[in-house]
Formats: sequence, C-alpha cells, structure tokens
Amino acid sequence: MNKPSNIETAALLIIVLLVSLPCSASATARQREHLTDEEVELVRDNQELDKRTAVFIKAAERRLLAVTSPEEAAKQSAKDKETWGEVKGTRAQLLYDISKILDEAVVNIDDSALHNPDSPLLRKSLYMLSEAVGRILPQLDRLRAGAREQTEADQLDRAIETAKEIADAARERGVNAEDMKTKVTKDSKATKKGN
Repeated sequence: MNKPSNIETAALLIIVLLVSLPCSASATARQREHLTDEEVELVRDNQELDKRTAVFIKAAERRLLAVTSPEEAAKQSAKDKETWGEVKGTRAQLLYDISKILDEAVVNIDDSALHNPDSPLLRKSLYMLSEAVGRILPQLDRLRAGAREQTEADQLDRAIETAKEIADAARERGVNAEDMKTKVTKDSKATKKGN
C-alpha cells in the first residue's frame, strides 16, 4: 500500500477542516448571550464596580421577573426597553441567563480584587450582590421545587449554586450595610488608576 504524500495529507486536512467549520459555527451560534445589547452597553459605560454590579443585579432580576410574573415583566419591559433592551427566551434560557449574569458579576468583583485589592468598592459591591441573591435565592428555590423539565432544573441548580456561593462569600468576608456607605475618594481613584 502506498503511503500518502504530504500534499495528499494536507489536502485531506483541509477537507476535514472545511467540513468541521460549519459544525463549529453552528455550535457557536447556538450559544446564548445572557445580556441584551443594551445591558452590555450599560456594563461598559459603568466602569465603577458598584455601578456595574447594580447593572448585573437589575439584569438578573429582570429575567427572574420574566419567569415568575410574565405579565408584570411585560409591563416593566415596556418602560425599560430603550435603556435595558428586551428580555426574551424560554424559561430555561432565562434561568441560564440568571446563572451567567450572577457568575459574571462575581468575575467582575474577583477581577477588581486582583487589580485593586484595596478598592473601597469591593465590599460594597459584594454586599449589594449578596443582598440581591438574598431576594433571588428563595424564588429560585421555589422554582426548583416545581421544575418539571430537566433543562429548567439544571439551569436552576446552576443559578442556585452561584447564588449560594455569593451568599457564603459575603458571610465569610463579613460584609454588611455599613459597606454601602463607602464612597470613592480622590485617593482611592488615584490608587485605582495606578493599578
């Protein structure tokens, strides 16, 4: 049997790559963006950690409202549509969004802690997020108890796990309402710019 030449091997690799590209492109297209375009802009526009955290909180709460009270969510969406965008998706997709949004909020806080561990906004942002999950977690638990579809249950499990991790982190660090009084001073802004 003849051994394939380098040209034949290269041609075969190119064919394999060309055949697999549409498969990977369709897999990427199936990935869901957990924020609306408007919410992404709000995240970009709000560079201070506490304000950015507030955007993530509202985005997660908007999706939870869409799952728990679609009529009320539709009314609220009409008011928020221009600034926040329209929340769309199945229940499982909206629950996925909540999980991803909470996770992204945690990543933002962690990233800020790495770059500026002395930032006065770290504790404030973690407190804000922990207060939000304190409101969100009981609703997620109720939804999980009544989940009929496995995809919903899986997304709820992820969201609940992330919410519990946030609550645990806040307890471990002893964040409290006093942290909300944190203001950014000129010194802390200078420190932030230096990092």
